[in-house]
Amino acid sequence: MARAAGAVRPRLARAARAVRPRVARFARATAPRLDRVTRPKTWQYTAGAATAGLALAAGAVTAAGPWDSTGQRTAERDRAVALEHTGGADHGGPGGSGAAAGSPRPAPSAPSVLTGLGGTDGGVPRGADAAPGGTALADLLGPLLDDPALGGTRGAAVVDLTTGKRLHALDADAALTPASTTKVATAVAALTALGPDHRLTTRTALEADTGELVLVGGGDPTLTAREDAQGLASLRTLAERTATALKKRDVRRVTLSYDTTLYAGDEAHPIGVNENLAPVTALMADEGRTDDSTAGPAPRVPDPAADAARAFAGFLEQHGVTASAPGPSKATDRADTLATVSSPPLSALVERMLTHSDNDLAEALARHTAVASGKPADFEGVSAAITARLKQLGLPVRGARFHDGSGLDRTDRITAGLLTALLAEAADPARPELRPVLTGLPVAGFTGTLSGRYTDGAAGVVRAKTGTLTGVNTLAGTVATPDGRLLGFAFLASDTTNAWEAQTALDRLATTLASAAP
Repeated sequence: MARAAGAVRPRLARAARAVRPRVARFARATAPRLDRVTRPKTWQYTAGAATAGLALAAGAVTAAGPWDSTGQRTAERDRAVALEHTGGADHGGPGGSGAAAGSPRPAPSAPSVLTGLGGTDGGVPRGADAAPGGTALADLLGPLLDDPALGGTRGAAVVDLTTGKRLHALDADAALTPASTTKVATAVAALTALGPDHRLTTRTALEADTGELVLVGGGDPTLTAREDAQGLASLRTLAERTATALKKRDVRRVTLSYDTTLYAGDEAHPIGVNENLAPVTALMADEGRTDDSTAGPAPRVPDPAADAARAFAGFLEQHGVTASAPGPSKATDRADTLATVSSPPLSALVERMLTHSDNDLAEALARHTAVASGKPADFEGVSAAITARLKQLGLPVRGARFHDGSGLDRTDRITAGLLTALLAEAADPARPELRPVLTGLPVAGFTGTLSGRYTDGAAGVVRAKTGTLTGVNTLAGTVATPDGRLLGFAFLASDTTNAWEAQTALDRLATTLASAAP
């Protein structure tokens, strides 16, 4: 830690000097509203715990206080710089697969960004086309949106998240391919359907009449077979608890089976076999990865449920219980639950999904949304459930099509207007349960799929979900302006021919919003 701190100290000092005046203005503008937007909510507990853990890696956090000059938590910044990896995957974007080493943790919350929800008073124009400093956004963004790098079809929208008022639009109601920005809709739908405290539970059940032991999948792709579970549900712990319960019944040999019936329909995503995600099943360990990666593309086992069950049998053996070779089955209502393990709360899962663009987690949360909505837990049910949940919130879903939860399906359609409406809903003080949608967004220059971007731009000020498919580049998120306003934006580009140039053009748009002079 000392070496890491020494290595990054000059870099952090330069960043602090560069942005100190901007943050001073931000603090003055938002201080009166801090008590309203930072009161502890249920959704903050897991994010707060993550921040506490990160603080151990920040040498001067205690002395310097919790805030740095970018408005982000010092611990969050120091962790990102010390790890020095890109994290996550962006589905074929520039830079290759880049699977991150080390487990992706839930993104720390960023109350400094949320304080912008209070808005500012005095001299800040509120016109429909007003930029933070009074310059028409059309003058600032228009030339950038005309960049040929953004392809032949594009849509854009910018809203003031304090009021929800649209400040700028370009074909904002055109339904375009969203790529991974679909995950913003998945996150809002899942939190609406299940709540931020919901956990995904994997259990074992013993059939009293046959002695069959059933490993029942709970749709938790973060279930891990690794020795160090790092706060995730552990298959090893489940085996230990199950073995203890069996021994109390004087059972040391079982017929093992596994149950994946929580989900319905085809396990294969429409894109087919792809290293961006495993077959969609209710039982898997470590997302079916065949290497040590925890994020990004990776080879996957062809049958994650069977693979997890075989690993579970091995762990039972270590605790003195012999299991048969596992096969598929279904636990009956008469089966006695022996042991359970549960995922982190949904708030943390949503943050992880967004920060690292986790496709397996996105598809799982979409299916849980379907289950909670009384729809079949298959791709068609997912489509109906997500749409229904967004309609329930009164969001503009006209033209939207959800064929999966991850955005890997090229037939998905979302408008820039819907994406900014989703962000505005998540920013609404009356909906704290949706706040993980904002806190989970990657931080420009520091975390997740934005860790390698904005190194010369709005690092630490922009938070956004990226989206990249061949010929498609998208970006949707929030930006804190110099005068303390929090804006939501969505930029979608289709028919792009150079992913790197398109990505740069999108980053330039977000940076322009962040640096508009007061």
